[in-house]
Amino acid sequence: MTLDSENLRAAMRSWSAGVTVVTAVHEGIKHGMTVNSFTSISLEPALVTISLQKTSRTHEILGKARAFGLTMLSSEQTKISDIFAGRVPETEDRFAGLQTETLITGAPLITGGLAWLDCRVVETFNAGMNTLFIAEVLTVRSSDDGLPLIYHNRKYWGLSELK
Repeated sequence: MTLDSENLRAAMRSWSAGVTVVTAVHEGIKHGMTVNSFTSISLEPALVTISLQKTSRTHEILGKARAFGLTMLSSEQTKISDIFAGRVPETEDRFAGLQTETLITGAPLITGGLAWLDCRVVETFNAGMNTLFIAEVLTVRSSDDGLPLIYHNRKYWGLSELK
């Protein structure tokens, strides 16, 4: 029996996740995409994992660069999430008008986020239509200001503390 991918997609809409933008640069070409398939997998050594669809341009550039930047978006960055998710089709350069900075690898990190990770890929795994990238976190910065951008059931949500 083969699982219907649309049924799985509908079920996965019940999972809430923070929103990140993963960026990479190779030979002067930079690209990035909105990703919520991101997880911290080890503190020592510092390892994270992301999953990217093999046909994406970011996958191609990240695969060549073997490094990436990850920006955890704040609740005020929904437009940035939409741009990097490809929901603003008239956007040729996803970085146009954005302030970015770099740390160790040269991957652009988007200012205004909540946290930034600069990572070097240490291993990859074939995962169906995706590649699972395991990366060492080389350096990290974080901000004490702002709330995270949350994605749930195809909509953005804010966060509030439960008492």
